[in-house]
Amino acid sequence: MKLLLRILITALLVMAISYLMKGIVVDQFTTALTVAIVLGLLNFFVKPVLVLLTLPVTFFTLGLFLLVINAVIIMLCDHFVDGFDVSSFWTALFFSVILSLSQSLVYQLTGESK
Repeated sequence: MKLLLRILITALLVMAISYLMKGIVVDQFTTALTVAIVLGLLNFFVKPVLVLLTLPVTFFTLGLFLLVINAVIIMLCDHFVDGFDVSSFWTALFFSVILSLSQSLVYQLTGESK
């Protein structure tokens, strides 16, 4: 049940951010649900591999390269999900930062924990 709530919250945040931000297009709410699920799967399976492969760069940049990895994950999600469009790398970077911050805020307000 907790996982379904997190997916629903993420889908709502994706819809809200796409409405407020130029460069992000989400066709409908089912697309946002798909984006939330695909982002979860990419973060679970692909992100650890990318973090491990880029560990020296991440160490050298004091962790800032993780923002680039998050943007790459968003771009991969754009590639896999029809109806979800991200216009550029910078848009994906800002989207990932805003999504992460808003998820943290909503989860803190609702009492959710990781």
